[in-house]
Amino acid sequence: MAARDEIFTTIRRSLGVRGDERTRLGVVEDRLAHAPKGLIPQRGQVSGEARIALFTEQAESVQASVARVADRSQVPEAIAGYLRDHNLPAELRMGADPRLAGMPWGETSLSLKHGASDGSDANAVSHAYGGIAETGTLVMVSGADNPSTLNLLPDNHIVVVDAAQIEGDYETMWERLRATYGKGVMPRTVNYITGPSRSGDIEQTLLLGAHGPRRVHIVVVGEPTADA
Repeated sequence: MAARDEIFTTIRRSLGVRGDERTRLGVVEDRLAHAPKGLIPQRGQVSGEARIALFTEQAESVQASVARVADRSQVPEAIAGYLRDHNLPAELRMGADPRLAGMPWGETSLSLKHGASDGSDANAVSHAYGGIAETGTLVMVSGADNPSTLNLLPDNHIVVVDAAQIEGDYETMWERLRATYGKGVMPRTVNYITGPSRSGDIEQTLLLGAHGPRRVHIVVVGEPTADA
């Protein structure tokens, strides 16, 4: 008997159960299916433009920068302008996200590379699954569309997020993730990104870019939904 099995056998013996009782299994299954919600902070309980304003405020409070465009056709020029204004190379690494692929990059002078980063890229662009207004957080799901290496390796990470996909709080975002992917098919990694990488470990001096990008620039696209 493996050590793990021996431990569980001892616990069951002390409780006087076998572990396969339908009543006990039913209680566990019901708890997992209908787990009560925890306390949700009031700050994120806003809608419409107020939610976008809160997201922007919170993101900028942690040194991210935020731009707003009306539709996806304006994203490439907005990104080109950001790189130009910060004297950064006119080049981008991106994954295979069809939303990014459908944008008019040819109308800019940007040089595009595709696929995961090997650490040599100055700039990357990703498309977020969504955002969380409560803390100005971006929600990234891993995969070929938006490789996780783009979240971590380039010095400058530009993230596109649809205004309609910005939720008020973490709990609502997790519900949406589960509804989108379903049980057993969640992405391998879900990264929550709040501003550029930072550390205050050395003499309590804030250092940006300690474990990831030095800059995070967010491009919010379109309008929030009527109930957002």
